[in-house]
Amino acid sequence: MTTRPPILNIGDSIGIVTLGSPLDPTEIDDRIAFLKNLGFNVVLGHYVYASNGYLAGTDQQRASDLMSMYKNTNVKAILPTRGGVGVEGILPYLDYSFIANNPKIISGYSDITILLNVLYQFTNQITFHSLLLLDFRDSTPAYNFEQYFNTTSTMFSPRQISNPPDMLTISRVPGNVTGPLVGGNLTSFVGSLGTPYDINTKGKILLIEETHEPVNTVYRYINQLKTAGKFNDCIGIVMGECTNCTDEYGKSYEDLISEVMVPLGKPLLTNIASGHGKYKAAIPIGAMVNLNTINNTLTVLEPTVSK
Repeated sequence: MTTRPPILNIGDSIGIVTLGSPLDPTEIDDRIAFLKNLGFNVVLGHYVYASNGYLAGTDQQRASDLMSMYKNTNVKAILPTRGGVGVEGILPYLDYSFIANNPKIISGYSDITILLNVLYQFTNQITFHSLLLLDFRDSTPAYNFEQYFNTTSTMFSPRQISNPPDMLTISRVPGNVTGPLVGGNLTSFVGSLGTPYDINTKGKILLIEETHEPVNTVYRYINQLKTAGKFNDCIGIVMGECTNCTDEYGKSYEDLISEVMVPLGKPLLTNIASGHGKYKAAIPIGAMVNLNTINNTLTVLEPTVSK
């Protein structure tokens, strides 16, 4: 059975780490102040402000920060500052046995996607495709905070993952399947193909989303996953937005869905709020979910945290 991390309560300590690209120190400080105003304590990683070009410190340094949060018994949740690039570089330096025995809430999206899925695959714990530290600010929609805290600070179950009222999900291929949910950022998965950290989609419902890519590049990435057997192995597909993705050669993201994804014949739900979009649903990686594209629903069937 998948391990659920302990619940997050107001007054708990949240560990802040930078696991990929650096974030401006002023922005980090502003987001930390927001967390503290919510009533949380904050524990900073040693390299949270580090900057070495497109990386925040070496792979070993960033990995050591993450391990320090798992080893700190006061830390109840872990928030990476941002994604960017480089998260895959820390994976060989993590102690998965220790993490498996000390599960904690960890969330994020973008390049953090690869870590979330590896932790599920290697340690059997639920992780959360949800907010990063950079999202803890006044301009973030209330929906995003409600989603994050509903999944990390309550035992409510079953829980339907619903978009905000002004953003409709669209079922493209009818079906009704139940299984663990995996996935996140498309680019991150393509980067891990053929490595020890390759995503396992067998018997899973697969979430994919992308940002700032031309549609022909998105097609290339999807075709790589297809050729690698990831769509053959999965039992259903959930697609998020492709935020700021440009049309190319007269083709759009919607065309790609109709011409490439629908013919796969797997139950397909599209336009779910996730990842890089304005609205961000909290999607538990590794949790058992039901995808019903006849009723247009995605439902988490179990609590995602424990007492």
